[in-house]
Amino acid sequence: MIIVMDAPAVQEVKQVLDELQYLGVEGHITECFNRTIITADGDVLQKNDKHFEGLPGVEKVYFITTPFKLVSRQFHSDTSIVSIRGVDFGSRAIPVIAGPCAIESYEQLYDTAVAVKKAGACILRAGTYKPRTSPYSFQGLEREGLAILQAVSRQVDMPVVSEVTDPRLVENFCEAVDILQIGARNMQNFALLKEVAHSKKPVLLKRGPASTIEEWLLAAEYIIAGGNSQIILCERGIRTFEPYTRNTLDLNAVALAKVLSHLPVIVDPSHGTGQWRLVGPMAKASLAAGADGLIIEVHPSPAEALSDGPQSLTPENFDILINELRSLANVLHRQI
Repeated sequence: MIIVMDAPAVQEVKQVLDELQYLGVEGHITECFNRTIITADGDVLQKNDKHFEGLPGVEKVYFITTPFKLVSRQFHSDTSIVSIRGVDFGSRAIPVIAGPCAIESYEQLYDTAVAVKKAGACILRAGTYKPRTSPYSFQGLEREGLAILQAVSRQVDMPVVSEVTDPRLVENFCEAVDILQIGARNMQNFALLKEVAHSKKPVLLKRGPASTIEEWLLAAEYIIAGGNSQIILCERGIRTFEPYTRNTLDLNAVALAKVLSHLPVIVDPSHGTGQWRLVGPMAKASLAAGADGLIIEVHPSPAEALSDGPQSLTPENFDILINELRSLANVLHRQI
């Protein structure tokens, strides 16, 4: 059950919580969508929804059967639009995020940023803290990388997104980036999800490599229940039995998440395939599946990249792909 309060007084909220407690159910308060919202879960609630509608200060009561409540399209029927410095996710436009997997130097990031912006990307991506499978792999430039990202963002006038890996770093990231990325490995790092919720900063939430769609949406529920509704979902491939690609890009998830949830959904065909030759076909397929954006890895010299070179496009190939995507977007009555 979701109970939306209409400009409530403290006493009115307390009365709702007391009524829930009387039924043996715990109510949870969140502030989002410019409203005070009380959520509760329990079978006993369905036959008492009319009672709660009559309480003082209650605007509307929703009974939602899915475990994810505030993320559900049953609660919010229109697709939510997440805006970052004039870039909208969830609208007719299909924004493209592009940049290197990891920052290696100022020159590398600056050159890539200039190239992808010229081609048509509107947000720059780059990793600073890199959680890698092997402890011996390049772990990113960390604080130095964050400073480089901030400097390049100002110089080329592009919003930036980077992955935050530790709740203790959220405040530092909020000062340097426009979007906080929760990487696939951290999708169920609940301490981190709660911290980015408190930040009120836009969040790019990637699906875990072995996570169900429900688990992905429940991770988003953690963020929105914490008071932050600025969430962009990102499908980036899941682990299957197929060895020829890095992951299996699950485009079913894109279409289904848009049915189940009001949050915008974008696709990462770079991690979804692990092979640069497959990025273009899967980017086009993502648009056909209804994606609200793309995030693509681009590196000036992929063969020399310290991270994810095989799945990175050159700036020249990225420019060609963007032109092809523009043509497809027009057919779909959307725009890049």
